[in-house]
Amino acid sequence: MPGSGRLTTHVLDTMHGKPAVGMRLDLLMVHGDHSHHILSTHTNADGRVDQPLLAGDQFHMGAFEMIFHVGQYFERIGVDLDHQFLDTVPIRFVMSEQAHYHVPLLVSPYAYSTYRGS
Repeated sequence: MPGSGRLTTHVLDTMHGKPAVGMRLDLLMVHGDHSHHILSTHTNADGRVDQPLLAGDQFHMGAFEMIFHVGQYFERIGVDLDHQFLDTVPIRFVMSEQAHYHVPLLVSPYAYSTYRGS
């Protein structure tokens, strides 16, 4: 069905075992060796964004990248790191059908994981 696709995300702070509140993320569309910025937003109290990142007529199939600003997040909440390891976490993925794409991030100051959620 045209216009039925959407993109959402959810960020969990695995160091503290709770949603990552107020983490900045950027969404880019990737075209070969270059990309263009679509939007920037922050996670809410549940570690999600208030609206889908893309939905309806704004949803397009193709290659995308979400950049999560995890270094800023951990610094802002007062995590004292002797040596910062993760600064930004880029996740590049392809949306190839009109469907719900959920791209969660589980993150600590030293590790992260992601998957295609539902």
